[in-house]
Amino acid sequence: MDKLIQITSGRGPLECQWVVAKVLKVFLDETKNDNIDYEIIHRENGDENLTLKSVTILLKGKNLNEFLKTWLGSICWTGKSTFRKLHKRSNWFIGIFELEGLEKIDFNEKDIQFQTTRSQGSGGQNVNKVNTAVRATHLPTGQSVFVQDSRSQLENKKLSITRLKEKVTGIYIQQLEKRMQETWNNHLQVQRGNPIRTFSGTDFKKNYQEKSFKKQRNQLKNELKNYKNDLN
Repeated sequence: MDKLIQITSGRGPLECQWVVAKVLKVFLDETKNDNIDYEIIHRENGDENLTLKSVTILLKGKNLNEFLKTWLGSICWTGKSTFRKLHKRSNWFIGIFELEGLEKIDFNEKDIQFQTTRSQGSGGQNVNKVNTAVRATHLPTGQSVFVQDSRSQLENKKLSITRLKEKVTGIYIQQLEKRMQETWNNHLQVQRGNPIRTFSGTDFKKNYQEKSFKKQRNQLKNELKNYKNDLN
């Protein structure tokens, strides 16, 4: 199972960008503990060092739905701004969303069509008379590259695969950025007042509260049980 997740400060100020960077570390630590593989697909740096406006992560694992139940939604950090010490605000919100409906381009070398030709321009006898240049085309996307760096056809073929993969991946990143922008425009007014998690202090790992009603449910069960005993 794969999931594409975005952690974002939305249109929040610098403090929210700082929270994104801190929450990212906690998030990735928990994925490791739950044996979930991750790949950071895209990140947008914040306005200051050690801050992030957003980061998009590809998750792979068996229990993603259960894991994400404790993460998807708004995240609140409670604390005083380190950037504006006189600022009165103490609650800072970011959002974690799932990006749906975006199919990742799977790059497979079997989908590449190779054509060899003579290299273009000057470069010696071998360049002009032997088919050492390579044009590689990724059939699913139609993207192609032309490589003539080496006098070895094999080396040019290896280079063409690398460069074609980068080009095809670039298309995916462009699609992703477009989807991210749509997300920002449509529902990135991060919901406040009902966070899925609340952090406090600078040690995010040890100071977070997970939204859960388990304690309240158990308390209610005990109260009902005592009530029944009183009736009997």
